[in-house]
Amino acid sequence: MFNALRVLQVALQKEKLEKFKRRVSLGDLLTDRWENAREYGFGEGASCYDNVLILGDVKVGAHSWIGPNTILDGSGGLVIGDHCSISAGVQIYSHDTVQRSVTLGRDPIDYAPTRIGQGVYIGPNAIIAKGVTIGDGAVIGAMSFVNSDIPAGKKAWGAPARIAGDVVTE
Repeated sequence: MFNALRVLQVALQKEKLEKFKRRVSLGDLLTDRWENAREYGFGEGASCYDNVLILGDVKVGAHSWIGPNTILDGSGGLVIGDHCSISAGVQIYSHDTVQRSVTLGRDPIDYAPTRIGQGVYIGPNAIIAKGVTIGDGAVIGAMSFVNSDIPAGKKAWGAPARIAGDVVTE
């Protein structure tokens, strides 16, 4: 069986490479990103790679793209708006275990809903902490750590992320 799967993988990789000039995991070769999103109940036209880790209550709007190797933690509630681009390696959380850990289990896990507005771009490998709201049309730079709210129409980056100006759309 392993050999048959390997032969299939090689054939599919070759086809994908010729057609799209890209290599993806076996899971992404065998699944359709738009079908994945539909199965998760995401909005119309949304797409989601097979290797995305989805936990809890995650809602994703129409025409949003969830990149590979992403973590969407909806254990405290996570809403991502329409027309968002969540780049590869992004981690979005709605819980943390800091207090539980430092109190040796006395305190509970801390949950808070996280909200990503409409038309938000989150750059590769950014981390969004629990309870954060990112406003409509905001841009988050690659490798940023966002631990406070970002207003609509602002661009922010860094660790921790700081407002760096306005998003210009014209």
